[in-house]
Amino acid sequence: MSRAAQWPEPVTLQGRHVRLEPLRPDHAPGLAEAVREGDLSGTWYTVVPTAEGMSAEIERRLGLQAAGSMQPFAVLEADGVPVGMTTYLHIDARFRRVEIGSTWLARRVQRTAVNTEAKWLLLRHAFETLDCIAVEFRTHRFNQQSRRAIERLGAQLDGILRHHQRTADGSLRDTCVYSITAPEWPTVDRHLRSRLDTPPHQHLAAG
Repeated sequence: MSRAAQWPEPVTLQGRHVRLEPLRPDHAPGLAEAVREGDLSGTWYTVVPTAEGMSAEIERRLGLQAAGSMQPFAVLEADGVPVGMTTYLHIDARFRRVEIGSTWLARRVQRTAVNTEAKWLLLRHAFETLDCIAVEFRTHRFNQQSRRAIERLGAQLDGILRHHQRTADGSLRDTCVYSITAPEWPTVDRHLRSRLDTPPHQHLAAG
C-alpha cells in the first residue's frame, strides 16, 4: 500500500466525555444496542444502520478503510459504552483535506458534550496533527438538526449540490456542503473549548 493510501493512520482520540476508537467488529453488540435507543433507523433523511445490520455496516466501513477512502471510529462515552459511529471520509491525502461524516449517535447523547467533544477531537486532530487545509461537513438540505449542529461548530456553508445523489428510497437529495479552513481553526477551537469549558493546554491523549 502506498504512503498516501495510509493517510491518515488509525488513531484513538481521548477526551473528558468521549473516546473515539478505530472501529472494530467487536464494537457491533454495543453499537447495536445504541442504535435501538429511540429507533434511529427510521430517520428518513440520513442513513443509520439497523441493529441487525450493524456487523455488515462495520464490515462495509472497514472495507472502505482498506481502500484508503475512510477512517471509521466507534464513539464511546467516557465509561466505555458505545454510543455511535463517525468517520473521516472523502480523504484527499495529496491536498490534505477530509470530511467528517457518516455519523450517527444514540438519541440520549445527541446535543450533548459527547457530540461536541467528538467533533472537536476530530477537528483538532485533522488540523493540528494531519495538517489539513480544510475539513468538510455534508448533510441533507432538509436535515435541519444536522445543519444547525454544523453551523454551531463554526463551519461556513460553501454551497448546495442540487440533485447530488439518490437516497435509499430513491428520492433525490440536495447536499449542503460546509467547511472549516485551517486559518479559521484557532477561532473555532476557542469557540468549541468555551462550550466544553476545556483549558487550552489540557492534554487529551491521542494514540
